[in-house]
Amino acid sequence: MTPQPDIRTVAVTASTNDDVAALARAGAPSGIWVRADTQSGGRGRHGRIWSSPPGNLYASTFVRRVPGDPPPATLALVAAVALDELVGALVGSERIQLKWPNDLLLDGAKLSGILLESSGDAVVVGFGVNLAYHPEGLDRPVTSLAAAGIAAPTAEAFLAELAPAFARWVQRWRGEGLAAVRQRWLARAHPVGTALSARQADGSIVEGLFDGLDGDGALRLRLAAGGVHVMHAGDIFLL
Repeated sequence: MTPQPDIRTVAVTASTNDDVAALARAGAPSGIWVRADTQSGGRGRHGRIWSSPPGNLYASTFVRRVPGDPPPATLALVAAVALDELVGALVGSERIQLKWPNDLLLDGAKLSGILLESSGDAVVVGFGVNLAYHPEGLDRPVTSLAAAGIAAPTAEAFLAELAPAFARWVQRWRGEGLAAVRQRWLARAHPVGTALSARQADGSIVEGLFDGLDGDGALRLRLAAGGVHVMHAGDIFLL
């Protein structure tokens, strides 16, 4: 029998990532989740504010690294394929697509965010999924399950399915290596040859055609002038 995930729920917190990081520092075992009804200080990548109204999923867990694990940053791909698997079962896989490194698009609009942060020997993985509501006025299309005409599950019910899906993919990542996760990610992402614009950490823009992933999960962009630009971090926009 598969053990039930250890999910701890709070009404309000500053950040579920911060709560889980504290548990990791205190010696808690991998697999603990913290879910909040709302967050007062939710954040996305690069320190962006993550709007956290009630009705959506705000939940975090952590993976404690062990010798022989693939690079910790590749847990972003693990989280993405687990989330894709679950949402695909709800809405139909033809309506969703992965965008590097870990965004899930529903009908071409951003549905979720995944934030990885280090805490000692642990990697904290935070999920924000727009189930009932989505923010307006951002620099990219954003949606929610409800806005896309899907009967959105409660955050509690959604996490009850997401937690074991993530655990299964972590097991494959750890037992089979990154190749199995990378193959699944590529099968669910925008196809090779898709035109992309990449905003790098220093603000510069690089445009090119998607050329797959390196063996360590980095994005490959084939440039018009020839050659391939490899990115380990940055924001990607479909052109």
